[in-house]
Amino acid sequence: MQRLPVITAFGGYNPAGRSSFHRGYRRLVLDKLSAADRTDTLSDLAVLMGLRSGSEANTPLDPALEQQVLNGTLVRELEKRYYDYRNCHFHQPADLKGVEALTFEMSARQLPDPLPADWQVESLGDGRVRVRAERLSVMLDSYREIPVAAAGQLPTGFEPGERYNSRFHPRGLQLAILGASDAVQSLGIDWDAVAAAAGPDKISVYASSAMSQLDPYGNGGLLQSRLRGSRVSSKQLALGLTSMPADFVNAYVLGSVGTTGAVAGACATYLYNLRSAVEDIRSGRARVAVVGAAEAPLVPEVVDGYATMGALANVDGLRKIFDGEIDYRRASRPFGENCGFTLGEGSQWVILMDDALALELGANIHGAVANVFVNADGTKKSISAPGPGNYLTMARAMAEARAIVGEESLRKRSFVQAHGSSTPQNRLTESAIFDRLAGAFGIENWPVCAVKAFLGHTVAAASGDQLITSLGIFDRGILPGITTIDRVADDVSCKNLDIPLQHSERDPESLDVAFLNSKGFGGNNATACVLAPHLVRRMLAKRHGAAVMRDHANRNEVVGEKSLNYDTRASQGDLCAIYRFGEGLVDESEIDISTERLVLPGVPPVELPDINPFADMV
Repeated sequence: MQRLPVITAFGGYNPAGRSSFHRGYRRLVLDKLSAADRTDTLSDLAVLMGLRSGSEANTPLDPALEQQVLNGTLVRELEKRYYDYRNCHFHQPADLKGVEALTFEMSARQLPDPLPADWQVESLGDGRVRVRAERLSVMLDSYREIPVAAAGQLPTGFEPGERYNSRFHPRGLQLAILGASDAVQSLGIDWDAVAAAAGPDKISVYASSAMSQLDPYGNGGLLQSRLRGSRVSSKQLALGLTSMPADFVNAYVLGSVGTTGAVAGACATYLYNLRSAVEDIRSGRARVAVVGAAEAPLVPEVVDGYATMGALANVDGLRKIFDGEIDYRRASRPFGENCGFTLGEGSQWVILMDDALALELGANIHGAVANVFVNADGTKKSISAPGPGNYLTMARAMAEARAIVGEESLRKRSFVQAHGSSTPQNRLTESAIFDRLAGAFGIENWPVCAVKAFLGHTVAAASGDQLITSLGIFDRGILPGITTIDRVADDVSCKNLDIPLQHSERDPESLDVAFLNSKGFGGNNATACVLAPHLVRRMLAKRHGAAVMRDHANRNEVVGEKSLNYDTRASQGDLCAIYRFGEGLVDESEIDISTERLVLPGVPPVELPDINPFADMV
């Protein structure tokens, strides 16, 4: 009997705002909300963006303020707080040669070592020298336009580094701290109580970035410093690693000594980490698993790289689509006429528990992750081109879902969260996969969502966006339509698919299963099967019985109240970021060691294994 990985908390931040309590999801489907929910959603964003005080939370916004909130969220024209895409700084190399010898003055401390052979140096005193040279190679300050003008940016005015003591932290790690804090605080259970119930060796953390930390405080600064005439810092190399989102959360948010890992798989990175967590829970290796990703790719070098590949929607391409004036808010166009994807930034986290522990602790039940399937593409001509691996991941996920929930649920009560990257190649290949498999499994009008239309492509965190949105759909029943396109492109296969252009409402309990799909560069394909909370509760009741479910409901009253208290504080501007730098350090000399167990100060004992797993072979 395998344990069920139950989703007990979730959180994070992306261009739609804060993820916990379905707030980011509600921004996506704002037009379908009641007046009260719309006010609550916009007010929460206004406080997050610094446009109103916490004392004004959940009060109506005047039309000008409401428009400011709308304009400052989701995909939009790139703001200058990142860089000026019209005047992006770079260095232009030049070789100077004078009609006569070149003569110039400089500080003696700036002389190169060794001196060029043709340099004649004369001291001028006071640390100055005069140099005569035949020729001189220089780098001249220049500015150019990077023709990629749209991105999924955090809400205008929200700077994650201002919410805790983030000195020298790359932006991606700032997002990791805040995103994981949001998930932990929304849990409604003190983390120490979770760790004590699970055991310190039964907690896993899996998280990473795909691109690493490429701003000046991470690998970007590491690679640029000497070329820019400055020094490499002692932090840039370490903080630039792709594993740092997991490392930061272990050290500064959870204080965890359990299993940790950082799996990278291009655009499928989140699902790769989720797969590790699900395997740990299902097998019993862990009772709690924290899964996340953080990506902050809105730096000129990353945009320049993707643009040079022809992967991003650029100004010329969008101008042709819009026949003139560009609507940057509609730059990301999954399954429509498109010309490339739109980058975004974000961080998403979920906390999984095995079914027994979730019930024991009275945890909130938001759904469950049944499984995650991963397959490569095999032989490839181009490393960036799609291949057959995604047929395998989708088919395996659909087949196992059918085995769990039955034929009718798969055919009539499931939906797809498409990778939907907004490239011509993706719309062609991914739609063909969905359409052919839907036909094979007897599915008609299969709903297909594509949240990158609103958020852009947050790379490592992209499937986290899909997962968090799916939890919102299970809660509200509103399927986000692809509102950034006017029609589905002619080459999209959709005989068996329903690709809505407007939001559609359904009874939440009419949706049982979500399939999260990801297609990454290099042949990194992954598909997750996520079960709705009403279905999970029925499964839990069948396994554990009515009495256990009643006990869980009683304990959940306190848990739910505590988690809602956090939501209220966060909506008033107190994000309650957890950053325990240097707190609770373990004195290693006080670790109690025996052949049966290790006991760390203040931590429940860790039992050492004493069973031979290969007894039949020894």
